Amino acid sequence: MQKTALAAAREGWDVTLIGRATGKRTEHAWFGPVKVIRVPVGQQMTRREAVRSRHSTARVRLTQFGIKDRSEFQQLRSAHRSWVREQSARIGWLSDNSVTKIPAVGLKAWVRARRQAHKLRVRAYGWEERRRPEERPSTGDWRRDWPALLDLDLAFGPAIEKVAPDVIHANDITMIHVAARAAARLRASGQRCNWLYDSHEYVAGVEWPKPLMRAAYIQLEQEFIRKADAVVTVSPELAEILRKDHGLARTPLVVRNAPVRESIGVSQGRVSVRAACGLDDSVPLLVYAGWIDAIRGLDTAVAALPDLPDHHLALVSGRRSAGLTELLDQAVQLGVRDRIHVVPYVEQHEVPDYLASADLGVISFRRSPNVENSLPTKAAEYLHAGLPIISSDVRTLSAYVRSHDVGEVHTADDPASFAAAVRRATGRLAALKANITEEIRQDLSWEFQCQGLMTLYQDMSGLTPPPPAEPVSWEATEHAAVEDAEAAPADHELLWTPLTKSTPVRLGMGPANYAGQLATFAQAVCRDRTDVSVEVVMHKAPTSFDYPADVYVDRGTLKNLDVQLDQVHRVLPRYTHVLADAFLPLFGGLNGDSIEGDLPAMHKAGIKVALLAHGSEVRLPREHMARNPYSLFFDAPEGYAERLGAIAERNVRTAQECGLPVFVTTPDLLHDLPMATWAPLVVDVDSWACDSPVMERKRPVVLHAPSKRWTKGTDRIMPVLEDLHERGAIDFQLAEGVSWTRMREMVQNADIVVDQFAVGSYGTYACEGMAAGKPVVAYLDQQVADAIGEAPPIVNCAPDKLGETMERLLSDPVATAQIGVDSVKYVRTYHDGTATARALRSFLSS
Repeated sequence: MQKTALAAAREGWDVTLIGRATGKRTEHAWFGPVKVIRVPVGQQMTRREAVRSRHSTARVRLTQFGIKDRSEFQQLRSAHRSWVREQSARIGWLSDNSVTKIPAVGLKAWVRARRQAHKLRVRAYGWEERRRPEERPSTGDWRRDWPALLDLDLAFGPAIEKVAPDVIHANDITMIHVAARAAARLRASGQRCNWLYDSHEYVAGVEWPKPLMRAAYIQLEQEFIRKADAVVTVSPELAEILRKDHGLARTPLVVRNAPVRESIGVSQGRVSVRAACGLDDSVPLLVYAGWIDAIRGLDTAVAALPDLPDHHLALVSGRRSAGLTELLDQAVQLGVRDRIHVVPYVEQHEVPDYLASADLGVISFRRSPNVENSLPTKAAEYLHAGLPIISSDVRTLSAYVRSHDVGEVHTADDPASFAAAVRRATGRLAALKANITEEIRQDLSWEFQCQGLMTLYQDMSGLTPPPPAEPVSWEATEHAAVEDAEAAPADHELLWTPLTKSTPVRLGMGPANYAGQLATFAQAVCRDRTDVSVEVVMHKAPTSFDYPADVYVDRGTLKNLDVQLDQVHRVLPRYTHVLADAFLPLFGGLNGDSIEGDLPAMHKAGIKVALLAHGSEVRLPREHMARNPYSLFFDAPEGYAERLGAIAERNVRTAQECGLPVFVTTPDLLHDLPMATWAPLVVDVDSWACDSPVMERKRPVVLHAPSKRWTKGTDRIMPVLEDLHERGAIDFQLAEGVSWTRMREMVQNADIVVDQFAVGSYGTYACEGMAAGKPVVAYLDQQVADAIGEAPPIVNCAPDKLGETMERLLSDPVATAQIGVDSVKYVRTYHDGTATARALRSFLSS
């Protein structure tokens, strides 16, 4: 579908890809010029039908007394136990009193009766559960048999209708009803909309996981396929089956899934399956690329390896599936696990170049209606990679391999036959490769295959799109994956040079982006250096602020292998430099929970790495408490200092041992990392600047904004500020959990900004206050001034001195306002990005 989308964009169509989100929020992205929308899919209809089917008989209603499911049954049991405990306690209280002993006897009888009734109810429920059929028979209605399809329509349908397309391309059977309904609804509203059904498989021949699923999908295709304005499929054999089975007026258009010819060779030398396996050129290498399950017959290839002692097998897999686990267990039992290599996916346009370093491509499918009737995509990928094919004797594929003499055929499910085919192909490898002709590559190229589809779009819609404004590359990669584009502040314009191959330095920065610092760093670097382009990545939780970034990754998905591998593919081939933020891993949890685990892969890829620290990830709690009597760690939640201490010790050790450049954004961290360089926090001074007068109100506005109260010493200073507010001396405002835009408004409206009293340094919030021309009050260690070479114009006071400090500031409004003026000058000297870019020059020049 990515190649289809790019092909349409190259023809001038405005294309939107709609898919399924990994979480509960809509996700937005760009794939080259193609808009990508991923929608969350609920389970309301699935749950509704589950409850309905469980309570559809009088027998269940009578014997289970309306208990809907196991969860409700457990709630019932808990409620009964709670009631028994309460009544037992009452019996004890009554028994202690001689006057009430007779009522206690009656209550005991009542409790015994209720217990017996409850036991009968539990037994009845268990009896029903044991006799409940595992799966009811098909109703003949796909809506009842597989209601998850209705959940898909509820999620995807409104998204499609909001786009209001001229053409809807329904990708495979799960989207046929969604496209049909959306097109019909758009037509009812007066808009012309046509849709096509792209059938990838013979639905009746798929080995569906459950009988009801099989019944539902067959019903679904029968109901909607004749409503489509056109039908497309992947092989002539399947096209003829669809025409006959459904009585179609026209034979479906055949569009084989094939590699993009133009992209082949572009990634050569950069991606290599052999290098990913760690093998030299002398080792015979078989490769399989694609999804792994039983129908693929890869257990046959593994079982044959003992008879092929020189050969290794590479499995290109996007995630750890049950099928892959079974294969690896089989390999261990056979003693060949050391010759099987699991390697990651690459971008779709890089696949042939990735596979080209192998010797033979494996397609050992078992016989089934689907694999018998089409040429699999991987066959075209192998041939474009110059790999002869080891094919099982499924009809269409084996006939193609034999007729073109581009491989060897083995009997399906026969390891001995597989081993013999590999030996034959290895013995005449050069001849087989010579038979992969230009004619074969041209026929199995996406440029050739998609021509009919592009013509079909025009014929269906009656529209001829204008040529695109700019050339569209086949080598598009997804970027700027914002969870909800409407949630990002409107003024978050990306003011840095986006990552591009045209710059010699391609800098990746991520993944914390605390307080949007990576975004401001990117702006500073690109102002300073025209030879640098940047990609800012932010791993984002639902509660995170929407700070500017190029790529947002849902933090909750980083435990998934496919998401982790996406990060690998985005980083390793594209960056020349990485600024690793907050010592967090760039690849999710793939190599552990710190950047240390990702460093070997980046070093091997030739990426130059520097480490960036902001605070608690390297601040050692015991040392901080020893030198700072107001340390935040004294007020930390129980166990927090110990946990942070372990993380900080690990990160400090990494910084000491890795030999990489290290930067810190606050000068106090030079105590913990003396080898580091201060790269000052950056704020957009012009964005925060304002003309609001300071200290001219009768009740000056005093603002305090803690992210977490214990990290700012908030509870130590609140009594002082609240007392001043109650006495009418100040208008105290506490900002917690407000948006970035609202925070800026509040700072610009304030007269005095009160920062932290627990760290001993100043951070982004203080810099933003100074940029707005506000006097900032905070507690600073002497080390801060020593590191900078001058004392910043921050009103420095300990938390127990805040009352008298505030009285002094309020008593001399002119002098207090002058501190704000001096603060702007200071911020423009140290925190407008100039000093930061200067600090990073040596790293980016290396």
